[in-house]
Amino acid sequence: METTLNPSMENSFDRNIIPHNEEARQEALQRYQLTQGLPSGYFNNLAHIIAQTFQTPIALVSLVHADQVEFAGNVGMEDTASAPRGISLCSLAILEEHPTVIPNALQDPCVLSNPLVTGDFGLRFYAGAPIVTTDGLPLGTVCVVDREPRNFTDTERTMLKEFARTAMEEIEIRHRMLYTGAA
Repeated sequence: METTLNPSMENSFDRNIIPHNEEARQEALQRYQLTQGLPSGYFNNLAHIIAQTFQTPIALVSLVHADQVEFAGNVGMEDTASAPRGISLCSLAILEEHPTVIPNALQDPCVLSNPLVTGDFGLRFYAGAPIVTTDGLPLGTVCVVDREPRNFTDTERTMLKEFARTAMEEIEIRHRMLYTGAA
Protein backbone atom coordinates (compact mmCIF):
# COMPACT_ATOMS: atom_id res chain seq x y z
CA MET A 1 0.00 0.00 0.00
CA GLU A 2 1.39 3.42 -0.97
CA THR A 3 1.56 6.05 1.74
CA THR A 4 -0.09 9.29 0.69
CA LEU A 5 0.85 12.86 1.39
CA ASN A 6 -0.50 14.45 4.54
CA PRO A 7 -3.67 16.14 3.18
CA SER A 8 -2.80 19.42 4.92
CA MET A 9 0.72 19.48 3.43
CA GLU A 10 1.32 21.47 0.27
CA ASN A 11 2.78 19.46 -2.61
CA SER A 12 4.21 21.64 -5.38
CA PHE A 13 5.32 18.69 -7.50
CA ASP A 14 3.42 16.75 -10.14
CA ARG A 15 3.89 13.47 -8.25
CA ASN A 16 3.52 11.87 -4.84
CA ILE A 17 6.57 12.69 -2.72
CA ILE A 18 5.93 10.14 0.01
CA PRO A 19 7.90 6.91 -0.54
CA HIS A 20 6.24 3.52 -0.08
CA ASN A 21 8.45 2.85 2.96
CA GLU A 22 7.67 6.17 4.71
CA GLU A 23 6.79 4.61 8.07
CA ALA A 24 10.08 2.67 8.22
CA ARG A 25 11.94 5.76 7.00
CA GLN A 26 10.51 7.89 9.81
CA GLU A 27 11.35 5.13 12.30
CA ALA A 28 14.95 5.20 11.03
CA LEU A 29 15.12 8.97 11.60
CA GLN A 30 13.90 8.27 15.14
CA ARG A 31 16.34 5.36 15.60
CA TYR A 32 19.28 7.57 14.66
CA GLN A 33 17.82 10.29 16.90
CA LEU A 34 17.62 12.65 13.95
CA THR A 35 14.08 13.81 14.68
CA GLN A 36 15.42 15.48 17.83
CA GLY A 37 17.87 17.50 15.75
CA LEU A 38 21.62 17.42 15.52
CA PRO A 39 24.06 19.72 17.29
CA SER A 40 24.15 23.12 15.62
CA GLY A 41 26.40 23.03 12.59
CA TYR A 42 27.00 19.27 12.79
CA PHE A 43 27.24 18.93 9.00
CA ASN A 44 28.35 22.47 8.11
CA ASN A 45 31.96 21.45 7.40
CA LEU A 46 30.76 18.80 4.96
CA ALA A 47 28.44 21.34 3.32
CA HIS A 48 31.37 23.77 2.91
CA ILE A 49 33.49 21.10 1.22
CA ILE A 50 30.58 20.16 -1.06
CA ALA A 51 29.98 23.80 -2.07
CA GLN A 52 33.67 24.27 -2.86
CA THR A 53 33.91 20.98 -4.74
CA PHE A 54 30.98 21.76 -7.03
CA GLN A 55 31.51 25.53 -7.03
CA THR A 56 27.90 26.21 -6.12
CA PRO A 57 26.61 29.02 -3.92
CA ILE A 58 24.44 26.60 -1.91
CA ALA A 59 25.17 23.16 -0.48
CA LEU A 60 22.95 21.38 2.03
CA VAL A 61 22.87 18.23 4.08
CA SER A 62 19.16 17.72 4.61
CA LEU A 63 17.02 15.42 6.72
CA VAL A 64 13.52 14.79 5.37
CA HIS A 65 11.10 14.63 8.28
CA ALA A 66 7.34 14.03 8.09
CA ASP A 67 6.38 17.62 7.25
CA GLN A 68 9.67 19.55 7.09
CA VAL A 69 13.10 19.24 5.53
CA GLU A 70 15.75 20.21 8.08
CA PHE A 71 19.07 21.60 6.86
CA ALA A 72 21.58 19.93 9.19
CA GLY A 73 24.47 21.28 7.09
CA ASN A 74 23.98 24.58 5.36
CA VAL A 75 26.14 26.80 3.20
CA GLY A 76 24.53 29.65 1.30
CA MET A 77 21.17 29.61 3.10
CA GLU A 78 22.35 30.03 6.68
CA ASP A 79 19.29 32.08 7.61
CA THR A 80 17.02 29.14 6.68
CA ALA A 81 16.95 26.12 9.01
CA SER A 82 14.26 24.16 7.19
CA ALA A 83 11.70 24.17 4.38
CA PRO A 84 8.25 22.64 4.02
CA ARG A 85 8.55 19.11 2.68
CA GLY A 86 6.01 19.82 -0.04
CA ILE A 87 8.26 22.42 -1.70
CA SER A 88 11.77 21.15 -0.93
CA LEU A 89 13.37 19.37 -3.88
CA CYS A 90 15.06 17.07 -1.36
CA SER A 91 11.63 15.42 -1.06
CA LEU A 92 12.05 14.31 -4.67
CA ALA A 93 15.67 13.20 -4.26
CA ILE A 94 14.86 10.67 -1.51
CA LEU A 95 12.55 8.87 -3.93
CA GLU A 96 15.42 7.75 -6.15
CA GLU A 97 18.40 5.47 -5.57
CA HIS A 98 20.68 7.59 -7.75
CA PRO A 99 21.23 11.36 -7.62
CA THR A 100 18.36 13.54 -8.79
CA VAL A 101 19.66 16.22 -11.15
CA ILE A 102 17.62 19.10 -12.51
CA PRO A 103 19.95 21.05 -14.85
CA ASN A 104 17.39 23.77 -15.60
CA ALA A 105 14.32 23.97 -13.38
CA LEU A 106 12.53 26.16 -15.91
CA GLN A 107 12.53 23.22 -18.30
CA ASP A 108 11.52 20.48 -15.85
CA PRO A 109 7.73 19.93 -15.69
CA CYS A 110 7.95 18.32 -12.22
CA VAL A 111 9.29 21.50 -10.57
CA LEU A 112 8.07 24.20 -12.94
CA SER A 113 5.34 25.39 -10.55
CA ASN A 114 7.49 25.03 -7.41
CA PRO A 115 7.66 28.30 -5.41
CA LEU A 116 11.46 27.99 -5.12
CA VAL A 117 11.59 28.09 -8.93
CA THR A 118 8.82 30.62 -9.61
CA GLY A 119 9.43 32.89 -6.61
CA ASP A 120 12.15 35.27 -5.50
CA PHE A 121 14.55 32.46 -4.58
CA GLY A 122 15.07 31.75 -8.28
CA LEU A 123 16.23 28.12 -8.11
CA ARG A 124 17.47 26.99 -11.51
CA PHE A 125 19.75 24.02 -10.76
CA TYR A 126 19.45 21.22 -8.22
CA ALA A 127 21.41 18.01 -7.70
CA GLY A 128 20.74 15.82 -4.68
CA ALA A 129 21.91 12.36 -3.65
CA PRO A 130 20.00 10.41 -1.00
CA ILE A 131 21.60 9.66 2.36
CA VAL A 132 20.70 5.98 2.72
CA THR A 133 20.92 3.63 5.71
CA THR A 134 22.46 0.17 5.42
CA ASP A 135 18.92 -1.23 5.25
CA GLY A 136 18.09 1.00 2.27
CA LEU A 137 16.07 3.78 3.90
CA PRO A 138 16.67 7.34 2.69
CA LEU A 139 16.99 9.78 5.57
CA GLY A 140 17.69 12.92 3.58
CA THR A 141 20.03 14.26 0.95
CA VAL A 142 23.31 15.89 0.19
CA CYS A 143 22.54 18.52 -2.42
CA VAL A 144 23.83 21.50 -4.33
CA VAL A 145 21.72 24.37 -5.60
CA ASP A 146 22.36 27.26 -7.97
CA ARG A 147 20.38 30.16 -9.32
CA GLU A 148 21.86 29.52 -12.76
CA PRO A 149 21.22 26.43 -14.93
CA ARG A 150 24.23 24.14 -15.24
CA ASN A 151 25.32 20.77 -16.50
CA PHE A 152 26.25 17.99 -14.08
CA THR A 153 28.58 15.26 -15.28
CA ASP A 154 28.53 11.56 -14.45
CA THR A 155 31.71 12.10 -12.43
CA GLU A 156 29.98 14.84 -10.42
CA ARG A 157 27.01 12.51 -9.82
CA THR A 158 29.40 9.88 -8.47
CA MET A 159 31.10 12.45 -6.24
CA LEU A 160 27.76 13.67 -4.87
CA LYS A 161 26.77 10.09 -4.11
CA GLU A 162 30.07 9.64 -2.22
CA PHE A 163 29.35 12.76 -0.17
CA ALA A 164 25.96 11.27 0.73
CA ARG A 165 27.70 8.05 1.78
CA THR A 166 30.07 10.12 3.94
CA ALA A 167 27.11 11.86 5.59
CA MET A 168 25.60 8.46 6.41
CA GLU A 169 28.91 7.30 7.87
CA GLU A 170 28.91 10.38 10.12
CA ILE A 171 25.36 9.60 11.23
CA GLU A 172 26.41 6.00 12.01
CA ILE A 173 29.45 7.19 14.01
CA ARG A 174 27.29 9.60 16.00
CA HIS A 175 24.75 6.82 16.61
CA ARG A 176 27.45 4.43 17.90
CA MET A 177 28.87 7.14 20.14
CA LEU A 178 25.44 7.84 21.63
CA TYR A 179 24.74 4.20 22.37
CA THR A 180 28.13 2.72 23.15
CA GLY A 181 30.33 5.70 23.87
CA ALA A 182 32.79 4.50 21.19
CA ALA A 183 33.43 5.61 17.64
